[in-house]
Amino acid sequence: MKLALLFFIPLLAGAATWPEMFGEYHRTSAAPAKLTDQPLWDELGLKAAETAVYESGKATFAATSYRLADTTASLAAFDWQRPKNAKPSKLADQAVETTDGVLLVHGNYLLELKGYKPTAEELAPMVNGLLDVDRTPLPTLPSFLPETGLIPNSERYITGPVALQKFDPGIPPSVAAFHLGAEAQLGVFHSPKGDVTLAIFSYPTNQMAMQKDTEFQKLPGAVVKRSGPLLAVILSPSDPDLAEQLLAQVRYVAQVTLHEPTPTNVRQVGNMLVNIFVLIGILLVFSVVAGMFVGGFRAFFLRGRKGQAEDPMILLHLEER
Repeated sequence: MKLALLFFIPLLAGAATWPEMFGEYHRTSAAPAKLTDQPLWDELGLKAAETAVYESGKATFAATSYRLADTTASLAAFDWQRPKNAKPSKLADQAVETTDGVLLVHGNYLLELKGYKPTAEELAPMVNGLLDVDRTPLPTLPSFLPETGLIPNSERYITGPVALQKFDPGIPPSVAAFHLGAEAQLGVFHSPKGDVTLAIFSYPTNQMAMQKDTEFQKLPGAVVKRSGPLLAVILSPSDPDLAEQLLAQVRYVAQVTLHEPTPTNVRQVGNMLVNIFVLIGILLVFSVVAGMFVGGFRAFFLRGRKGQAEDPMILLHLEER
């Protein structure tokens, strides 16, 4: 009996992501998700993956959740799992819809629904119930990728050697040097002469990028541009003119990311004023109590000096000035 319980505990823990009810649908089953390319999932720090099946009458759909290491990993998984025919969705900042479902990012979660397109109101209760959500802002590196000529859904965010070998195998991981903290944003651009793949590598410092620039230049057919801590690389471009145009558009601009939004609630101004008056009241009470204490101590001290002249009060004689 104990062995059976130990066997089912992991299954019960893995089935905790998706709720019993999803709108009018009820969950009929939940099990660990079936994964392919396990090494890439491992590189993204996959912690749990669950697929639940929902039914409502004859209608049915499948929902899969992937809980990853952080928001960067969820963005990378989103780019990887996004179908070629996907179209942007308003369900989240990173969300797309297909003919039969949706794919979206929420923190360090990647959520996929097949067979059903929920509304934002239907999705909100489930998203708000997720555990261990990482709310770190998404990386800004994708914003440096040019938009003109970019093939939709060709973007790939690369965080390690497994992804690099899968999406841009011409660049050796030893040259990219992910152990230095490098990450890369990749995109494919259309040209009548042949598609061109642009990879933008980001390094922690400008000095690191300068050192790696020399190694990238040695790759066969490589066209490289450095801008600050960024290195833009195109290998053996089929359209050299397009390659030059793309590299010219990669310009590093420092960006400041706030991890916590600045409160803008109007009520906080009223609370601040109330606190100011409370502080003034406390200071007044303290002044009165301190004055009474000093005066009382002086009177007590003088009573103990019978027959002696009182210490004269110190006068400033301001009227004589």
